[in-house]
Amino acid sequence: MQNKETLHKNEISSFNKSFWKLVIGFVIFIALIITVTGFGLFGDLPSFRDLENPKSNQASVIYTVDKVELGNYFVQNRSNIRYQDISPNVINALIATEDVRFKDHSGIDFKRTFSIVFYNLIGKKQGASTITQQLALNLFSEEGRAKSAWKRIPQKLKELIVAIKLERNYTKEEIITMYLNTVDFGNNSFGIKAAARTYFSTTPGKLSPAQAATLVGILKGVTLYSPTRNPDRSLARRNLILSKMVDEEFITEEEYQSAKTTDLALQFRPTNHNEGLATYFRTILKQDIQKTFQDLSISKADGTPYDLDRDGLRVYTTINSKMQKYAEEAQRTYMKDLQQQFNKHWKGMNPFKGNEALLTQGMRRSDRYINLKESGKTESEIKEEFNTPVKMEIFSWRGNIDTTMTPMDSIKYYKMFLRNSMMAMDPSNGEVRAWVGGIDYEHFKYDQVKMGTRQVGSTAKPFTYAVGIDNGYSPCYQVNNVPYTVTGFGEPWTPRGFNSIPGYLPLRKALANSQNYITAWVMQQVGPTAVSTLIKRMGITTPVPPYPSIALGSFEASVYDMVGAYGTFVNHGVWTEPIYLTRIEDKNGNVLYERKPKVVQALSEQTAYVMTYMLKGVVEEGTGVRMRYKYGLNNPIGGKTGTTNDNSDGWFMGITPQLVGGVWTGCEDRAIHFRSTNLGEGANTALPIFALFLKKVYADNSLGIKKGDFTPPKGGNTITLDCNQYQNQESGKSSTLDDRLGF
Repeated sequence: MQNKETLHKNEISSFNKSFWKLVIGFVIFIALIITVTGFGLFGDLPSFRDLENPKSNQASVIYTVDKVELGNYFVQNRSNIRYQDISPNVINALIATEDVRFKDHSGIDFKRTFSIVFYNLIGKKQGASTITQQLALNLFSEEGRAKSAWKRIPQKLKELIVAIKLERNYTKEEIITMYLNTVDFGNNSFGIKAAARTYFSTTPGKLSPAQAATLVGILKGVTLYSPTRNPDRSLARRNLILSKMVDEEFITEEEYQSAKTTDLALQFRPTNHNEGLATYFRTILKQDIQKTFQDLSISKADGTPYDLDRDGLRVYTTINSKMQKYAEEAQRTYMKDLQQQFNKHWKGMNPFKGNEALLTQGMRRSDRYINLKESGKTESEIKEEFNTPVKMEIFSWRGNIDTTMTPMDSIKYYKMFLRNSMMAMDPSNGEVRAWVGGIDYEHFKYDQVKMGTRQVGSTAKPFTYAVGIDNGYSPCYQVNNVPYTVTGFGEPWTPRGFNSIPGYLPLRKALANSQNYITAWVMQQVGPTAVSTLIKRMGITTPVPPYPSIALGSFEASVYDMVGAYGTFVNHGVWTEPIYLTRIEDKNGNVLYERKPKVVQALSEQTAYVMTYMLKGVVEEGTGVRMRYKYGLNNPIGGKTGTTNDNSDGWFMGITPQLVGGVWTGCEDRAIHFRSTNLGEGANTALPIFALFLKKVYADNSLGIKKGDFTPPKGGNTITLDCNQYQNQESGKSSTLDDRLGF
């Protein structure tokens, strides 16, 4: 019996020795593997410098002048945030769910690791990575979590070493902040700041326990627990996390019971380059920044170029978020109505009769045609495909529509859409406050504010009158409104009359009612060279040849240039370059670039002031009078309507002491247009949008836009503007030069 007991004890002793040899051997083996991993056997580890400057794709943020985030440029929509700006609810939810001993371990939780190994051995798979280890994977593993076990093991070892290094170089607060700034929350939202904005339209500092638990729940699986794709699973996961927060005493039982009965209450706002405010502006701004960096050789310390999509730059603009919103709302409101007018106007008729070439041109410009051509299709095969119905999504003012139609029919459909653009600027400093480059960025990406140019029509007339005023003519000077031929400047030129008012008219009334004959008369007096020179001096960058017809706007210009030019009248004769970008900083706040506007004294201060008086006449008694009778804007406002041949383009340029704006409306092709001027004139197609915009701006007292009058010249005005002070001219002729000039 004793021998059996002795034998049994010896067996146990032998087993214990073998077991501990195995354990110690395993530990030595692991230590050895970790050591050789540390020496780079399984690939390079991040250096101390890498740990100090972890790489991550960080979105660049665009800020408005009123300190609102206008949008982002990103590969991954990620914006960093400080620890103190994150709600404790987020920190607590994360710790309670992912790493309850986060504040106590040094990067590796050995107690948790061994318990997880046990659970996995018995078939209950659980993750053993601490928050620090997960951060190590997020920051320094470009390929992500390896799927293969043979690749995952060395990757895991590298994680352990990096985690320990992170713990040595950063505080716990810095580590958990870095983690929350790098994780993927789905729906193109990387980091807690983007996630809070995307799912709840708030900031990380304002997240409630339930909201924080919802977001932390996504980390278990961005698709499986997505609040938008799988709301039921997300809700269950949220409630589980809330219960864990109770267990760790982060929230009370009462708070848990109250929170778990509520729904997800999402305020989902997906981040998309096609959505949000100022989509056209953001695209133009990006192109501008990239060109500026290239032209000025602005680069990082290592000589590599800045990447707006990855380097987390801060871009400061002049856009006012409220004005931008009001401008987009004004456009959307009126263009819906105008498109209905247009559709009704053409109902039952074929606008492409005689314009079939437009359809062929549209087909050949399309991506579908280019792709088919590159694939080797013949012209006849391509035409057959363009006449074969396919499923597609099309734009409408009621929202996108899923339908089936032929690609050729879709070309016809889009050709019949009226396009529109608008810009508003502070004339005192050239700062652009609102920029609406088109009607829908997703479907019509071409910007019509700066990139697009169209004939400006009668909005060019004030330039000719300004030269006349500068040469001594008075707004009260009267001219016989009869057909007039300009001679001496190449071929004789006689403009067509439209809505001509018979008799002698003061220049102010002639401009107010857009009288072509009198404008031609003024052109004869001053000459096209002087007018062309002034137009260029006032910031028009497109060609303006010195022909008499420029008086009626035969040249093309952009809304951007035209708004800058009209700002000269308000800004005491000083043309100030319209600017929309003021400053760019790197992610650490270092200033990389600052922009100041160019300025040119284009007109005398007195002439500019007289022109504001002339332009007020357009709204008081001329083609812009519906600003008053229809929209109730009775304060001092100036402007000029413009309509090009065949009603192809409708313009309105508006001025107030604090805002200058320009609106253009027309179809993609000039051959498609309203057939009647009553519908196609700028007073109907463009003016209402500026009027609706101004009404919204005036109604918002926080913007500080007043309804006062234009400021007279500092030295006083020597040109009398009250025509009643002059004796009636006989037959339109004055007896003295002083009377003629209005002195």
